[in-house]
Amino acid sequence: MSELFDAVDALVASRSPLPPAEERKRLRVAHGLTLDEVAAALKVRRATVSGWESVKKPTEPRGPEREAYARLLEKLAELYPASSVTEEPAAPAVSATFTGTPAPAEVRTLSTGQASEAAATTATENTQTSSAPAAAAPAAAPRPARTTRTSSTSRRPGAKKAAPAGTPAGGTDPRFENGPLAVIDVEDDGTVLAYCTGGLVLDVPAKSIPALVDWTLREAKLGQPKLAGPGKDADPLIVLTEAALERYGLPVTLTEEEKHAGRIPEGHKVIKQLARADWKLTKRGFGPWARIYRPATGSERACVQLCIPSWNALDTRHWGEAGQLPPAELARVLGVYASRVMTPRGSTAVTGLELMTALHPPTRATAPDENGKRTGEHNPGSLGKDAIDPMNFPPCEVPDGHPVLKDLPRFHVRGPAEKLFEEAYDWARPMTDAECTLRHLVGIDVNMAFAAGANGLNVGLGEATHVKAPAFDPKLPGSWLVDLSHVDLSRVKVGKEWVELDGSLLPSPFTPKGERPTGPAWHATPTVAYAAELGYEVRPIEAWVRYENGRYLDGWYSRLRDAYLATMADLGVDADLAPADFLAAMDGYKARDPELAIVATAIKATVKGGLGKLRERPRGEGWKPGEPWRALSRPTWRPDIRAAVISRTRMNLHRKIVKHAAFTGQYPIAILSDCVVYAAGGESPLDFLPYREGKPLPGGFKLGINPGLVKHEGTQSVLWGEEVRERFNAPELNLARYIKDGTVTDVDTGE
Repeated sequence: MSELFDAVDALVASRSPLPPAEERKRLRVAHGLTLDEVAAALKVRRATVSGWESVKKPTEPRGPEREAYARLLEKLAELYPASSVTEEPAAPAVSATFTGTPAPAEVRTLSTGQASEAAATTATENTQTSSAPAAAAPAAAPRPARTTRTSSTSRRPGAKKAAPAGTPAGGTDPRFENGPLAVIDVEDDGTVLAYCTGGLVLDVPAKSIPALVDWTLREAKLGQPKLAGPGKDADPLIVLTEAALERYGLPVTLTEEEKHAGRIPEGHKVIKQLARADWKLTKRGFGPWARIYRPATGSERACVQLCIPSWNALDTRHWGEAGQLPPAELARVLGVYASRVMTPRGSTAVTGLELMTALHPPTRATAPDENGKRTGEHNPGSLGKDAIDPMNFPPCEVPDGHPVLKDLPRFHVRGPAEKLFEEAYDWARPMTDAECTLRHLVGIDVNMAFAAGANGLNVGLGEATHVKAPAFDPKLPGSWLVDLSHVDLSRVKVGKEWVELDGSLLPSPFTPKGERPTGPAWHATPTVAYAAELGYEVRPIEAWVRYENGRYLDGWYSRLRDAYLATMADLGVDADLAPADFLAAMDGYKARDPELAIVATAIKATVKGGLGKLRERPRGEGWKPGEPWRALSRPTWRPDIRAAVISRTRMNLHRKIVKHAAFTGQYPIAILSDCVVYAAGGESPLDFLPYREGKPLPGGFKLGINPGLVKHEGTQSVLWGEEVRERFNAPELNLARYIKDGTVTDVDTGE
């Protein structure tokens, strides 16, 4: 009989009603569960659980999954009644301010008139956090103590609720109570909602793009406080989903012609609407990252940044699948990035450059004069508000086609004595017989190598001065024409001692391809300083030096470092882990919270992209060689700063390689940018890195998540490496390019 009862119970459970989709999501988030965790427990795909919670078109579970899902929701409903305030058992705390897992926050849907009143009661993020795993990574990091509560404010009947996103809700500045940004989406019934950080949802009354901009500035309370004293507050960011684009009369996707132009036509009806309402667009027009503004009056700014994912605003190379996320999840990803880096102003590259300016605003207010009036003046330590005249740049520092080179013959190719060529490593060599007897090739990768190269670096702030036969000064940023061909890597100084090395197995530090210089060449200050550090005399022939200089990138480095470390800690990779625990924690860390993994990738892209923007090349627009292009009008068009950072990064890496070779007798077989490959007897970096009692070689490679330390990039067999080189008939094929997963194509496109 009991079997019959069990069968009846199962039959009833299989047809039992489930709560609405938004309640399903509320219960999951209240318990601190991710979609991945629920999917793993029920043995279904993540997308399946997401469909069950979709507020637009929820799908219904069937069969045994429905029974199990109903039981889960029933248990969670007992723990988290809709009208109560409950707490989970407390967990140990760590230093990360915001956790990497969805956390309950106040979930509200507000009418326009209620937004101001309810914003004052927004729940403060609970700052208790959890301990990061120190060894093998579980499916998800431990959960922190959480407090969940429902809003006491009135709700519009039938309104939808967003899943709390585990992101800061805008800090304490009352002007920005609802966070830095909102994702605008449209329900099936036509209701327009703004999904903000922290799980907050606002009802949007705007029926056009001009009205949406006006609502954003007047009522939404979105934005972010300035990052530096004399700087400017960040403008609110509005992200438009495909449904929102349709609602406001914009195309869901761009045509090929519009993609090439980077904007919709000037005659589009929405642009005409904006013009009639006295709103303006920047020179970029209405594209994936449109900026809509009215000229500032006094200190008041009226500007809104738009982000349109379906127009490829969120490049998949840097933002992964962020553009495909539901509104609440996308608000979480962009909100975490905004709180830790800054509100996005465009691509990660554009944002990286904007961050430099935000931390070093070009002007500051003077002291009040006798009439109490303040004016703007140059802010010391910044690059100023005016771009350097293109004709005042040293010819050696600029890329081909620059106006200062317009008198060169048309097909002239500049050599090392005419052009500063500081780039990342792309070097490889054949393996020795001894290396071929080993079984594995192990790649290690320097974390945020270029950020580490920027830290503490003295760079030029103003124009360069040309000097003939200068005495080299390692503290003076500039470009130096000097012959370094006499530096012999078989005998160099390491610290204060001379050491003997096999120079034929080492790349030259002075060229990106690792080739030994053959005569005078232009080098940035860190490169020349390293030659002197190796024990060799340097005598520059001439130089372009910058007497006005400073550590312009220090704050930029610190903010991006902190953002990266906080995000990796949320993903279970703490900065203080022992080597073996660190390697275990890095194994599969992205799967613990795919959304936060997107943030980590975007932070790294912000570093590289921002530095790349310092030497932005022409981007079509009918440009011809010898003519100026748009980027030259920026104070932040500074190829000399980019060269100095790359130079220092390459020298930092070579210094570690030399230390390692001097101590172990091991030499790299391939280097690509910040990835180095060694032959080893085992599959782990610990099989060749010289750790003693948990301590690394001083000045050598050290495992860890901090910028400048290294992680495991990948391991392949020596036989794989030999087979690949034989297949492509390339004894010096750069295996560092393929070491991560072993996949090799016949197209070698670089990093």
